[in-house]
Amino acid sequence: MFNLLVFTLVGVGAQLVDGALGMAFGVTATTLLIFSGVGAAHASAAVHLAEVGTTLVSGASHWRFRNIDWKVVLRLGVPGAIGAFLGATVLSSLSTEAAAPVTAAILLAIGVYVALRFSVRPPAVAHARTSPHTAKFLSPLGFFGGFVDASGGGGWGPITTSTLLSRGKTAPRTVIGSVSASEFLVAVSASIGFLVGLGHESLGNLLVVAGLALGGALAAPFAAWLVSRVPATLLGTAVGGVIVLTNAYKLLGVADAGPIASASVTCAIVGAWIALLAVSWKRSRLTPAESSGALERLGVPTPVPLRETVIDGAGNPRQ
Repeated sequence: MFNLLVFTLVGVGAQLVDGALGMAFGVTATTLLIFSGVGAAHASAAVHLAEVGTTLVSGASHWRFRNIDWKVVLRLGVPGAIGAFLGATVLSSLSTEAAAPVTAAILLAIGVYVALRFSVRPPAVAHARTSPHTAKFLSPLGFFGGFVDASGGGGWGPITTSTLLSRGKTAPRTVIGSVSASEFLVAVSASIGFLVGLGHESLGNLLVVAGLALGGALAAPFAAWLVSRVPATLLGTAVGGVIVLTNAYKLLGVADAGPIASASVTCAIVGAWIALLAVSWKRSRLTPAESSGALERLGVPTPVPLRETVIDGAGNPRQ
């Protein structure tokens, strides 16, 4: 019962992050599971089995609110499923000792990317409800994202969502909805890959799967509220720092680093994390006028707001 509670809390934490950012359920849950002592391959297998249910519900919800471009789902999800299957079989073939540092290194790289992405250059905002991207761009992105997601225990959202948002050509709601729907294909394919690679061992962590799924379901409403209260830039930077710090600690242990080296690396990471949090906080506190001033200093022209034409009582138009 205690273990179920622990894994449920892990699911709650991962869903809070994913619900607020549209990404990082897998990377957050896998990081916390590995840190609690679960093997890399088994942690990734449990997370992806739990995601089969959570992504199905998420995709259906986004479809209900018309946040999906089905062309993106197919062009991104099918190659992603192929990459996820290959990534799952590769991770399953590694020993526990070999898989741990590989997974930690991938998660650390993703954590650095997420922290920098949300602090230094937040995703652009667009309003197009359909994506102009072709299969030539989406298919390699999906394959790479799926492979990293399965082999590293997470990364589909940080790679695909951030890349598509950074292009600034599609509305964020459409990007997040399409990526969430396509992640169902990735989760199913990765789960099959782990079943092939690990056999029945991949089903031995049903308690972990149940806890993650239950925690995700419980946290989903609060996550929806949280996204409207906490700036995404600040939350993304905070999550990225946690992922980096946790996996750096894991790699230092594997490398058998001395106490001085470990303390130095930890202090450097914490210092950089605090600096990025300060940048994110300052960015989140800018008013629209201050943001426009910052754009002008960078040489970007400030858009002129359109004036609405109003017809007065005499039938004459006025601005």
